[in-house]
Amino acid sequence: QVQLVESGGGLVQAGGSLRLSCAASGRAVSNYAMGWFRQAPGKEREFVAAINWSATSTYYADSVKGRFTISRDNAKNTVYLQMNSLKPEDTALYACAARLGSSYYNTANYGYWGQGTQVTVSS
Repeated sequence: QVQLVESGGGLVQAGGSLRLSCAASGRAVSNYAMGWFRQAPGKEREFVAAINWSATSTYYADSVKGRFTISRDNAKNTVYLQMNSLKPEDTALYACAARLGSSYYNTANYGYWGQGTQVTVSS
């Protein structure tokens, strides 16, 4: 079992930056590829970014490519999401999860979801 706790969300103006953290306890997160997802009010949860266990491969949604960067520190059992040039449409609850299936992009392939951290971007 893996327990995930996200932090780092908040209120920021458009064009600003935030760095989200996903701290794991229980089984080492280094065993898993990890992903970040977000869910805005009234919308389905969507894929944001993912990283393989060794941090040699990263994957991004087209909507965040070039603005967000996912990284991990397996020694600290933590995964990060650096978010730059934030837009109002990035406003959502952001959650991390461990990949349990084959696809990096499919929400259904992830488990051990954290509770999420709210990101609000004002215009």
